[in-house]
Amino acid sequence: MFNYKCRGTCSTSIDLEIQDGIITFCRINDGCKGNTQGVAKLATGRPAEEIAAMLEGIQCRFGTSCPDQLSKAIRAYHE
Repeated sequence: MFNYKCRGTCSTSIDLEIQDGIITFCRINDGCKGNTQGVAKLATGRPAEEIAAMLEGIQCRFGTSCPDQLSKAIRAYHE
């Protein structure tokens, strides 16, 4: 399980598992519960790179958002 520490959002971290390029587990910790659960559920079972490209650059405040942080977590997972 990969844990990404979020920056600039109400969510504090993202737990992520990717197998064969597919997101098999995603949990965004803290933040707006309904939104973070919804984003995580929509991402699970889909290609990681597709989700990263779709969510990258979405703004909320402080130049980022929970979806943008998920895109960064996916990219960091592959490093």
